[in-house]
Amino acid sequence: MTMEVLVKTRNMYVNKMNESNSGLFVGTSIGNNEGTQKKGKIKYLTMTERSKVWMPDTFFRNEKDGKFHNIIQPNLYVRVYPNGDVLYSIRVSLTLSCPMDLELFPLDTQTCHLKVASYGWTTKDLVYSWKPPDPVQFVANLFLPGGFELARVNDASCDVKTATGEYSCLSVVMQFKRQLSYFVVTIYIPTFMIVCVSWMSFWLDHKSAPARVSLTITTLLAMSTTTSSINSSLPPVAYTKAIDVWSNICVSFVFLALLEYALVNYAARADARAVELRRSYQKQLEQLERESLYKQQFAAKPSNRETSFNNCFPDSSVQIDLEPESEDDFEMMKRGPYPRKQDGRPELGSRKGKLFFAQLLNNTNKKIRESGVRSVLAPRPNFSYRPGAKKIDVLARILFPATFAGLNVFYWSYYLSMAEYASSSNSTG
Repeated sequence: MTMEVLVKTRNMYVNKMNESNSGLFVGTSIGNNEGTQKKGKIKYLTMTERSKVWMPDTFFRNEKDGKFHNIIQPNLYVRVYPNGDVLYSIRVSLTLSCPMDLELFPLDTQTCHLKVASYGWTTKDLVYSWKPPDPVQFVANLFLPGGFELARVNDASCDVKTATGEYSCLSVVMQFKRQLSYFVVTIYIPTFMIVCVSWMSFWLDHKSAPARVSLTITTLLAMSTTTSSINSSLPPVAYTKAIDVWSNICVSFVFLALLEYALVNYAARADARAVELRRSYQKQLEQLERESLYKQQFAAKPSNRETSFNNCFPDSSVQIDLEPESEDDFEMMKRGPYPRKQDGRPELGSRKGKLFFAQLLNNTNKKIRESGVRSVLAPRPNFSYRPGAKKIDVLARILFPATFAGLNVFYWSYYLSMAEYASSSNSTG
């Protein structure tokens, strides 16, 4: 003979969910085998000694911890009806095991169960069934702390076969969905602001090393602290969670902002060395060109000096007559157009000498540009060089926000679609 036990849960509530130990804290009043009432006869007999009545060996399969309520008196009663039905009602608080898949955290949907079964009686002796109507009843205005909401509740059967036989089992299926707004306000917006603050270093002068380094280091430490606080409330898992992807993106952008300044600092020092090198090249080139021209002019014969110098200025109406000079005049001219007076000789810085060297230098640059003459020791430098440090900062002001915005679009599109798919799969399952 098989005995049927009708089960009904009343005033069921959920206290909290704990991701760190995959626990669900619930409280309920559970009743077994409630009888019917007959008019004109005694309705039921309430017994104070539950040991006088036989009770099924009911237990909760996924219970981790539990307790009965005994204030002021034990919260239970036993009713015996005239037709032989027995109602056993007791109030219990349970900590249930609820394995969670946190891959989509905090956009995930978790499904937990409350499983009621017989410990020793097989289905040949005892069968559990839900008592209609509404076998599972939750308290009104249920509030779940921690950013959860109760999305769906179902009653189901969970019979299990073991080596000792088949056992009857009933299950309350509860689907919990996280409220994304809670995590947007507490996690996503603060980390987004930290990343934006790190970009402020791109608008600071690259010479302000203490300000830029302090700003990027502070934002990097803030991101590390935020990431640690998030992971401390979650169990260590072998897979990557959605919040881990977001945290790594934010930390990477803050770290890249620090590396960007290192690159800018290196480019600024390279710019300074390049400018100094080009200045020295320019001075050396001008001196070599001046000496080369002097040697060409004074290597000519004394009778042809006037003709040679006049050929240097074909488009000029100025004709310069040179007086014979001593052999060391070339060495004096090498010192520039305004040499000092030596050995009582007249100064070459006179009006005639100044006019000659002004015409000589102007036409020298022109003739060298036209003929393409270059120094054999050093090439002519490119004096239109633009510093690269400033370019890096300007590019970073555009590249960093644009890349971060693109990653945001991809992140939210992917994980929202995955969350919707997972929620629909759990509903149909």
